[in-house]
Amino acid sequence: MTSAHVIGCDLVDIDDMAESVSDFGDRFLRRIFTPGELRSSDDGRDLQRLAARFAAKEAVIKALALGDDATTPTEIEVLGSGSVPRIVLHGTTADRARLRGWRDLQVTLSHTGCHAMAVFLAEVTLPAPG
Repeated sequence: MTSAHVIGCDLVDIDDMAESVSDFGDRFLRRIFTPGELRSSDDGRDLQRLAARFAAKEAVIKALALGDDATTPTEIEVLGSGSVPRIVLHGTTADRARLRGWRDLQVTLSHTGCHAMAVFLAEVTLPAPG
């Protein structure tokens, strides 16, 4: 077996996140974020942390290269508060990643006053040629 990597990256405007939270409130937060993600973001009040986690979810979706296939945002969970963040996949998204041979999932998050970003990397096991 050989391996390769997939990568995804996303950038989120923190003002856009604030607008979504303001416009749609708890309904938006529960649709996008897991209970653990909300707890680690001061119950949805830490917009920089929320925006970084949203960017991570988008980076994973880009790495999966699903095109127009729907992905449930809560199936991509960003864990870690004050430590190295990690990605945990659930449900159909986990199944898709497993079918693609993903392992060793890595994510890095960063934010400024106006933007949050995430870069996601996964090692992929490829079948041996022949």
